[in-house]
Amino acid sequence: MKEVSAMILVLLAGVLLGSIFFGGLWWTIQRGVSSKNPAILFSGSLLLRTAITVVGFYLISQGNWRKLLACLFGFFLARLLLTRYVRTRGETRTLMLEEGSR
Repeated sequence: MKEVSAMILVLLAGVLLGSIFFGGLWWTIQRGVSSKNPAILFSGSLLLRTAITVVGFYLISQGNWRKLLACLFGFFLARLLLTRYVRTRGETRTLMLEEGSR
């Protein structure tokens, strides 16, 4: 039972890492469109997000491939959730704009 709860925590840590990575990407894109120097913003964001993710995977997995796999699964789960959230939000915004132009 202890091992199952540990894997659930590792999975949740992977979701957190994925949320940081993909949420940071979404934030960067939102700010980069209107930035005076988008190359620095995108490059710095990529380096910071990647460093946080790699260090997080290293610390969480502790050399155990099962923990690494669970963390990676959580990471991709966060990607799916955030992609769905952003897509739904964009569709809502598009519908509001279409209704406003009528």
